[in-house]
Amino acid sequence: MKRNLDGASIVLAGASGGLGLHIGRRLVKEGAELVLFGREESRLANLDLPGPRTVGEIADASDCARAVEAAVSAYGQLDGVINASGVVAFGSLEELRPETADELLATNLIGPIRLMQAALPEIDRGGFLANVSAIVAEHPMPGMAMYSATKAALTALDRALARELRSRRIDVIDLRPPHMETGLVDRAIAGAPPRLPEGLAPESVADRIVSAIQNGEREVPADAF
Repeated sequence: MKRNLDGASIVLAGASGGLGLHIGRRLVKEGAELVLFGREESRLANLDLPGPRTVGEIADASDCARAVEAAVSAYGQLDGVINASGVVAFGSLEELRPETADELLATNLIGPIRLMQAALPEIDRGGFLANVSAIVAEHPMPGMAMYSATKAALTALDRALARELRSRRIDVIDLRPPHMETGLVDRAIAGAPPRLPEGLAPESVADRIVSAIQNGEREVPADAF
């Protein structure tokens, strides 16, 4: 369905990240009302975006609940959630440390699940849940096996959940952008990145994401960015 974002109440997770910031700017241009959710208090405080801030971990159910409660308290409702959070790691599976695997799973998969679980009781018909997956969900990469697996699992979750929520008229939107120049690879939680081609500008990816939400698209594969 076509969606007007003017006045829409949206929780934006990963708001202070290299992609989340640009998504937030585009949403504000469209008239959306935001709750900015992220793990770093100083970065959230310095964002040039309006709206309440919620500092917390996306994998923490109570932090997700606080972000949802902030939206309902500030705006009287919750119309949508956008998850733009994520971490990446590089290296062989054999060398992957347990704590690195745990963080990849927690941030890239468990966190989105907990945020959607917190949001669903508050979202009415016509609302949406949007998750930023990645091109590796379609094309898993050696040296990024665990990261690829978390993103592929997120895409599978989105597809199944879209069918679960069809009768409630809540859209689940899976977004799989190619490599972007967000600086994420330079903040890898383990390993060193391979040589990568120049990535897409995060501004253009953010524009495409918001457009997909407005146009009621259910999936945006890598080749559609």
